[in-house]
Amino acid sequence: MTPSLPHPVWHDGDPGSDDAITLLTLLGRLDAHLLGVSTTHGNAPLSATTHNARALLLLAQREDVPVYAGALTPLVREPVFAPQIHGVTGLGDVELPTPGREVRSEHAAAALIRQLCAQPGEITLLATGPLSNLALAERLRPGVLRQARQIIVMGGSVDVGAPKLGNTTPRAEFNAYADPHAFHIVLGSGANLSLLGLNLTRQVAVTRARAAQLRDTGSQAGRFCGALLDDYLDRIAKLGQTAGALHDPCTAALLLAPELFESEAARVEILTDSGDHLGETVRVEGEPNVSLVIKADEVGVYELVATALGHLA
Repeated sequence: MTPSLPHPVWHDGDPGSDDAITLLTLLGRLDAHLLGVSTTHGNAPLSATTHNARALLLLAQREDVPVYAGALTPLVREPVFAPQIHGVTGLGDVELPTPGREVRSEHAAAALIRQLCAQPGEITLLATGPLSNLALAERLRPGVLRQARQIIVMGGSVDVGAPKLGNTTPRAEFNAYADPHAFHIVLGSGANLSLLGLNLTRQVAVTRARAAQLRDTGSQAGRFCGALLDDYLDRIAKLGQTAGALHDPCTAALLLAPELFESEAARVEILTDSGDHLGETVRVEGEPNVSLVIKADEVGVYELVATALGHLA
């Protein structure tokens, strides 16, 4: 049997500890060809998330992968960050090497348009932060997101076996809350969207044992990711939380091992009016616009991530 070609992948995110693990997971897999990384505001300001992306590529000895800085702010609302979870740098108190290569001058939205149009129907786009860059690309070139083979979004939360909805407000997940108007544009783009909300990612718990599993891969990348999870658990403990979730790496796992998940067609919309429901995602009747991921194999996800990290330096 002839081996399949690597998946062409683009990662758009706001690194962020879980974005960092996502990026390193992709870099540790031979069946993922990372074309580029674009950054946005989110867990930390754009300057920090862009620095983190460059430093992560240096850690993985993959500075050949280009990095494009994108949206400094959301489309409409004021920026919100998450220092209580990710620290002011986005990566808590875990240190990374200082990157050498500069970020590309092209804006992330322009780079996305260029790459998607150059390879129509081929690229899978992983979106693990606020969706500002994707929405800007769609506004600049209407229909461009439909050129992606698949767009896998970590964001939102719907009431499918979920004990609670939000993690930023009682009803809103952070990425959706940080730029709900961008989320609305992407949901309405007609692209092939897979949506992983908190109702899914909370099935993949973060524990001290899971942090140790990543550290025990023996690689520098594995030790770094284990430290990220320990830092995350320390921070949420100060907020009175006893359980964490491995949010963003589920996007990479869905791409690389879809058999670890169950999905169903659904229509999801987001509330953009100001007030207590800002950023809330709701499942409604009507023509499906997403493949809603509803179940995950926690053991399988961690095995995939740990194995990928073990392949790095």
